[in-house]
Amino acid sequence: MHQRITAAEYDSWPEERCASTEIAVGIAVARPSASKRHNRLARVLANALDAASGPEWNADTDFDVRLQDVPLTNRRPDVVVYRADTIDITPTRPEHVLLVVEVVSPGSETTDRIVKVDQYAKAGIAFYWRVEQAATGVPLIYTYILDPATRAYRTGEMYTGIIKATAPFTVDIDLSDI
Repeated sequence: MHQRITAAEYDSWPEERCASTEIAVGIAVARPSASKRHNRLARVLANALDAASGPEWNADTDFDVRLQDVPLTNRRPDVVVYRADTIDITPTRPEHVLLVVEVVSPGSETTDRIVKVDQYAKAGIAFYWRVEQAATGVPLIYTYILDPATRAYRTGEMYTGIIKATAPFTVDIDLSDI
């Protein structure tokens, strides 16, 4: 039986433990180690988004976004674009975040395609990208845009190999060599 974890308990954990765990509706969920390809793809995306987003926004990998306190829901997206003026605020909250990106790995398909989409939308995060590592070697990027009235995402563009994102920032990313 799983034991519920509170925000205070989670905040007392060492960073190493937090890095390998997400909290979904109060229950700790182990995050398996990502592959080198997964990590490289996330880093390339974060670097490109960071360069394109201007001084108001930062893009980083591997840190928590606190979606809700009770029951605790803490997610660790592969890439997060967040307001630069909140860099020292912990935990990072949905109102600080513009975009989250999840790179789908074996074992995370359902969570990244269904569960997290719903959680990020309900938290009010404006944009969600899901990156699928296709058998061809060229990633597929599915984009979603939040409808604030319904707190649900609508499907945006799908990209392969090169991403050309639109406002609030413009990005060209060539992923064909990942």
